[in-house]
Amino acid sequence: MSDNGLFGQIYNPDVLSCLANLSNDEVFTPPEVVNNMLDMLPQELFCNPDTKFLDPACKTGVFLREIAKRLIKGLEMQFPDLQERLDHIFHNQLYGIAITEMTSLLSRRGVYCSKYPNSEFSVTHFDDAQGNIRFKRITHTWENGKCIFCGANKTYERSEDLETHAYEMIHAINPEEIFEMKFDVVIGNPPYQLSTGGGSAQAIPLYDKFVNQAKKLMPRFLVMIIPSRWFAGGMSLDKFRNDMLNDGRIRKLVDFSNAKDCFPQSSIGGGVCYFLWDRDHPGACEVTNNHMGKTTSLTRSLSEYEIFVRYNEAIDVLKKVTAIDEKTMDAVCSSLSPFSIGSAERGDDKPLYKNCATLYSSKGVGYIQETSSLRENPYYDCYKVMISKTTAEHAGEPDKEGKFKVLSTLKPLSPKEVCTFSYFVITGVKSLNEAENMISYLKTKFARFLILQAVSSINLTKDKFCFLPVQDWSKQWTDQDLFNKYKLSQEEIDFIESMIRPYGGGDD
Repeated sequence: MSDNGLFGQIYNPDVLSCLANLSNDEVFTPPEVVNNMLDMLPQELFCNPDTKFLDPACKTGVFLREIAKRLIKGLEMQFPDLQERLDHIFHNQLYGIAITEMTSLLSRRGVYCSKYPNSEFSVTHFDDAQGNIRFKRITHTWENGKCIFCGANKTYERSEDLETHAYEMIHAINPEEIFEMKFDVVIGNPPYQLSTGGGSAQAIPLYDKFVNQAKKLMPRFLVMIIPSRWFAGGMSLDKFRNDMLNDGRIRKLVDFSNAKDCFPQSSIGGGVCYFLWDRDHPGACEVTNNHMGKTTSLTRSLSEYEIFVRYNEAIDVLKKVTAIDEKTMDAVCSSLSPFSIGSAERGDDKPLYKNCATLYSSKGVGYIQETSSLRENPYYDCYKVMISKTTAEHAGEPDKEGKFKVLSTLKPLSPKEVCTFSYFVITGVKSLNEAENMISYLKTKFARFLILQAVSSINLTKDKFCFLPVQDWSKQWTDQDLFNKYKLSQEEIDFIESMIRPYGGGDD
């Protein structure tokens, strides 16, 4: 068997490039992205016959396959005979945990060229049908109707012929016991989330659990590609965000604000990123951001701010803004559902009661009866600004020019005017005129740019306003006023202009 024959016939990257575009349900990784991730590792790893690699979430086997290609080349001097080299690599260096039975077969086909590595068609022979790519059907461990490991509900308590989606890596108390060996590199693209009930039920993140379990293995290097939503926390990701930003061992972070730059057929709100975690060499991180074909890199501390700022060019702007010790808008924002009125509530078409409140919902204006709980609500009898709880972007993605609008609905509300769960409110104003001046401020590119630095998904919450200073609401605000106040350079102004589109249009 010649090397040219092996690469030309057995290893065909076009097959997995096609699979990478098949489905939004399982995000398969294109070989090009895999190789960019492998490039972050010290390349001498691929010349060492003792280096051990683990993919804890095999789907197509593309990570192990691309590693195998590098090892085949890197170990040529130690193992001149190709078959001996293949046997050593596949038996002693490459290991995987498949996420489903189907992906275990797919992964073995991609790595061993046979879904059963004990068959005559496998490029290396194992005595069993799994080889080093294992799949073990795991059941969830229930407590109060939820899995204690992943948070799944009992809809995932399934018969033997159905997948439980109880992934072995994150359902093991001691993941190091799965293979009972030390790994030099853990690398992969884990499942991102799990539905907790279908319909409008929130999905729970899973990728953070894979990262944390991988760290328990204490490999020399950890490389994973995951959604960038953790940058701003929320959705049970606050602790994960804090741990990641303060770890000190993340030495490289490559971020894509538009996930389609990695996964062309997948919409992943907030983008995706991959990182290199280096166990033995903590220090500053080289942050690379990719946006609309432009790449910038800057070595900096990840823990400079509580929320990770993805755009390197934004750092100097934030430093100028925070140099003035001003109160920020998150202090005057309500939590979600400020009036405890569900999104489905529409109210009556006209006032039917002596004391009515005006209700704003996604369907328009209605009227509800004033209640004691409304009268006691701190936002009820004041002027405020109503803001949609979702950004203006589809799935948190920029438009074709790479620009964001960030905010959609902005409306001033008077006393006794309320809104459903679809919105939240900002207070701190004394009149309708001041509320309108606040809106003039929120419509500026400057304000929306600062909000964008804390946004990593389609959702808006009060903490996303943590970089935005409170202003004097007795006057209207323009971008030029704000550029002058914070002494922004022309380069910084140009960057803001390049990121934020004008506020206006039919979706206002």
